[in-house]
Amino acid sequence: MHFFLKLLRKPSFNGWVLAGLAIALIAPRSAQAEALLVVEADTGKVLQAENATYPWYPASVTKMMTTYVTLKAVKDGRISLDTLLTVSPTAASQSPSKMGFRPGIQVTVDNALKMMMVKSANDMAVVLAEGVGGSIDGFSAMMNQTAQRLGMTQTSYVNPNGLPAEGQVTSARDLAILARAIIRDLPEYEYYVHIPSIRYGRRVTQNFNKLIGRFPGADGFKTGFICASGYNLVASATRNGKRLIAVVLGSSSGTMRAVRAAQLLERGFANNGLGWLKPALGTVDNLVPIDASPPNLRDEMCGGKRKRPASDEDEDTTVASSSSGSSSGETAMTFFTAGLQPPTLRPSDMIAAAAAPSEPVIVYTGPTKTGSALIAAAAVDSEKQTPRRGKRAAGKKPVATAEAKDAKPGTRVSVTIDPNVPIKPGAKHANAKPDAAPAKPAAAAAKPAAKPAKPKAATKPAPKTSTTGEAPADQKTAATPRS
Repeated sequence: MHFFLKLLRKPSFNGWVLAGLAIALIAPRSAQAEALLVVEADTGKVLQAENATYPWYPASVTKMMTTYVTLKAVKDGRISLDTLLTVSPTAASQSPSKMGFRPGIQVTVDNALKMMMVKSANDMAVVLAEGVGGSIDGFSAMMNQTAQRLGMTQTSYVNPNGLPAEGQVTSARDLAILARAIIRDLPEYEYYVHIPSIRYGRRVTQNFNKLIGRFPGADGFKTGFICASGYNLVASATRNGKRLIAVVLGSSSGTMRAVRAAQLLERGFANNGLGWLKPALGTVDNLVPIDASPPNLRDEMCGGKRKRPASDEDEDTTVASSSSGSSSGETAMTFFTAGLQPPTLRPSDMIAAAAAPSEPVIVYTGPTKTGSALIAAAAVDSEKQTPRRGKRAAGKKPVATAEAKDAKPGTRVSVTIDPNVPIKPGAKHANAKPDAAPAKPAAAAAKPAAKPAKPKAATKPAPKTSTTGEAPADQKTAATPRS
């Protein structure tokens, strides 16, 4: 004890203690690092902030800037929503989540934006970048110039999709500034930030932002995930003419980031006249940036038993963790600040519920199409997605069945089945190619008069294989291929 008292009396030791306390106060929690921010969209007034100016890896919320730069080019007349862009080998090689189009396939700017913002398609982000900026590097320079113009002083971009890259960094503060810019500068194109779902051929993809269709008034923006960043979400919602923006960085799952954002938004909307209880936090532009390195959450997000791909396609539907104390506390806060009016549904329950039904927006490849041409294009894309195993079932499997029925022991027979020609038991198909020389059929053909009974047996109709009246298995499979 005396030893520690002596240490405390030393000025140098006290300096280290104070420095350690300062770091502990400003640094995000290591075990559950999160950055949280809520602002008013029109004024930029900060309603709540936690680690809001701490640097963070953006992951796919990067695509908000890709959307902003692309739509500014459209608004300025440099390209149009109907401009055709070509999938390059670089775009096709991007990691999932992606559409998976082959190099050479063409898509419009409009369709690429829809695929990128709903499915978080990394390949479409590169298609847009190459189409607008000429290359990934050229487009990244445009993104950085735009960030500086908007006052996003903590942001640096290296690619248009947010896949892991040295130097790709942002903050909750900067993301709220960007969200406000999209609302302010591109109101006619806000449609792209809140599309509930898209349909490409047979595939329907729901928006990864789980607030869309679940949280009342939800109308934006974008999700993101890489192992180093955790689960990120920039969300917005409007109620009674008031629009709020919530930023959640470093959450533990796709569900949890949505619950966190819902809690922040609920608290912001319920803050009726009780703002004087909290100190004024100013506006988002005036938040003071922290000079530090972004926290790396790789071990927590993807280490040990939590093996995850670096993709925003979150399949986590467990809400047990989100129904714990934080959610209960949020319910109590909402109950109090809403003037003692009990909430109808907790944020965790909202996110756990099914999304409101909506008609998926059709996306497709090739030039812009409308009316019957759009329907035909969707049908073509559906046909391309026909499972290959269905084709094998219609072609190859009947061949194997015929070989098992018709071939003699020790003889391999390759058969091509024509569904219009019934197969007679004991006879080779017309297209059969035996590996061994035929024996008995040749002998029967050489002495037709000596044994007249055999030709009669050979021409006997094929017997039914089932008492249910169904056609033989080989004929039935060939006639009705599986889809």
